Amino acid sequence: MRLRNIKGSREAVAADINVVHNPEEYKGRWNILFNNNSPIHVEIGMGKGRFITELAIRNPHINYIGIEKYSSVLIRAIEKRRELELSNLLLIRYDAEYITEIFDRDEISRIYLNFSDPWPKERHAKRRLTSRQFFNKYSQILKADGEVIFKTDNRSLFDFSIPEAKEAGWLIKDVTYDLHKSKYAGDNIMTEYEMKFASEGKPIFRLTACRKLSRI
Repeated sequence: MRLRNIKGSREAVAADINVVHNPEEYKGRWNILFNNNSPIHVEIGMGKGRFITELAIRNPHINYIGIEKYSSVLIRAIEKRRELELSNLLLIRYDAEYITEIFDRDEISRIYLNFSDPWPKERHAKRRLTSRQFFNKYSQILKADGEVIFKTDNRSLFDFSIPEAKEAGWLIKDVTYDLHKSKYAGDNIMTEYEMKFASEGKPIFRLTACRKLSRI
């Protein structure tokens, strides 16, 4: 899907007080920005922010960090965050490839991956957020009981992700090939993409990946 550029979005993101512009400085110290020691959950590729803002509303006892690479998308999430005045939600414009530069070991409790770019060409497999390379990165920042929750409409990406996670030493559970007809539907929060796909009758695939106790 072609990303529509929004004129002035990069400048607007750079000037917004709801965005953490120097995330590397808070590695291991995100509790300072939140002013508490509550668990931290991260959504990588949060899009326009519907999912993570709803999570923050429902769970005021959890801190959330939304990461988005593109300013044209992040600007919409900023608008939602500003309107709702969510003190337990911070936003970052960042490339997930460098995620270990902004989070320390054992700092994160959960990671959400929602409708990530499938990078369909085989030569780009390492760029997929569910590749073994990325699971190795997640293992470095998640707590021992941390987990990754992954949703997608792309069956090929889903089938790719399960063996990749296992190869990286993760355990897979809660697998469903039709989320909206499963026992997990009740607590599910839909993203913007998910609402579109669901309206078209497309099944949504979901899994949870859990870290093993052995560390990298």
